[in-house]
Amino acid sequence: MRSKQTVPTEQIVSIQQTLRPALPLILGCHEYHEQVAHLKRTDRILIRSGIQKFFVRLSLQEYEAQMTAEGKKIEEWQRSRYAKKSEQALRCNLLRSTLGESFRGMSKRLAECPLFREFCQLDEFEKVRIPGKSMLQEYENWLPLEKMKQILDALTLALGDEKKAEEIGLEKALEMEIPYIDTTCLEANIHFPTDWILMRDAVRGLIKSIMTTRRHGLKKKMPEPSSFIKEMNSLCIAMSATDRKPESKKLKKDTLRLMKRLTNIVRNHAKRYRAALDQEWLKTDLTRKQAEVILRRIDSILAQLPEAMRQAHERIIGGRKIASDKKILSLHEKEIHVINRGKHGAQIEFGNTLLIAEEASGYILAHELLKEYSPGDAKLLIKNCDQLQRVTGNRLTSLSADRQFCSAGTTKLLAEKNIYNGICPKDPKKLSEQMKEEDQRLKKLLRRRAQTEGRIGILKNIFLQETPKAKGYEHRAMQVAWAILAHNLWVVARRGRWKAEEELTPLAA
Repeated sequence: MRSKQTVPTEQIVSIQQTLRPALPLILGCHEYHEQVAHLKRTDRILIRSGIQKFFVRLSLQEYEAQMTAEGKKIEEWQRSRYAKKSEQALRCNLLRSTLGESFRGMSKRLAECPLFREFCQLDEFEKVRIPGKSMLQEYENWLPLEKMKQILDALTLALGDEKKAEEIGLEKALEMEIPYIDTTCLEANIHFPTDWILMRDAVRGLIKSIMTTRRHGLKKKMPEPSSFIKEMNSLCIAMSATDRKPESKKLKKDTLRLMKRLTNIVRNHAKRYRAALDQEWLKTDLTRKQAEVILRRIDSILAQLPEAMRQAHERIIGGRKIASDKKILSLHEKEIHVINRGKHGAQIEFGNTLLIAEEASGYILAHELLKEYSPGDAKLLIKNCDQLQRVTGNRLTSLSADRQFCSAGTTKLLAEKNIYNGICPKDPKKLSEQMKEEDQRLKKLLRRRAQTEGRIGILKNIFLQETPKAKGYEHRAMQVAWAILAHNLWVVARRGRWKAEEELTPLAA
């Protein structure tokens, strides 16, 4: 998986060939040899499709823009070093998403496995420098989200080109004529937002900030901070147990009042520590930037705390409902929503709507993670139809989706674009009539569309590790982009797509 490459940018940047010992010969493990073959195919796709060069070029553009804004001149050796680091960022991110590892776990896997270090192009001399968890997290945000979308589109266009597919070694290019579309909820990594749980999260967040400040040398008079967490935990246990007791409503109200009293005490301590840290941070061993991180964390919780307490009061003591769009669902995740899926076991979910469009083999052609409330599946399809046309090279002939995408607007749009409407009709009688048609196109499309549910499960449970751990919409959207890129390379790198002779052909030296 070694190749000599050049990166096109304002001027040609040479990347030095990495020297490393050959991998040892492993006998008796079929799965290991399958993994070696898979990584070789992925390496071939990255190089021969031009995606790796494109990624490095975009990375250098971002780097040069940043250095120019800071008034710094870039030397050739700096550009070359950054290009090599960009390649490592690309490969580390893809490998981590494919393995479903955390940042810490991925760093450990790289230290243990020569095969993974080979794929990620890490130097192997007397000492091997492995990127730690912080560096791997920096790698995930190596490019802005818009640039990552360009990478995804470029890979799709390359794999849809017959000439490029033959150069890579594939039997044929992707079949993009029929996309299968569906939506799902990408759940946020939050506690289930019951009415009083936000106060527990606020107390924990504020106390942990206070404990961090004290640990770094700034202490003010107050009881042992951990005692507040213990007391809040006891109140949470008592609140959870009220449903099993008579007069549960009265007990809930009494427990909530105790929670509010404790939360107010912690809030006052947090305000004192916040003011002290802002004015006396030089007495600590923190830098100003580190102190500002703690200050922002405290400010964020304090700003939301009054509304969180009012919300719990309204629901438990006042007995009044609060509209979903006005609720605070999490103190740390602001851009998530209540999504009514209406499915068994997942009636209500908390997160963001994710739209995906896949082709027949499972390759994801396009996606969108919504920041705002979803306007509805039909409107989402209308909004993304032009993007689908663009990434597929205007080759769409049919389109299939479930009945939630059916509307007068989608029917009109597909008719105008001369695309066969394979969306399941909402009217059962109309569906029955269309299923009996002679050409049977709708029946075949709807039968295949059921596999899209499985594709969503693969993407979420394997490549996104069930629930994305990234915090904030931008970081979650970036994690989704990397997961889809890794997923698409995994789909293309499967054995059945490749010419038999390409399996034995070594990569270009």
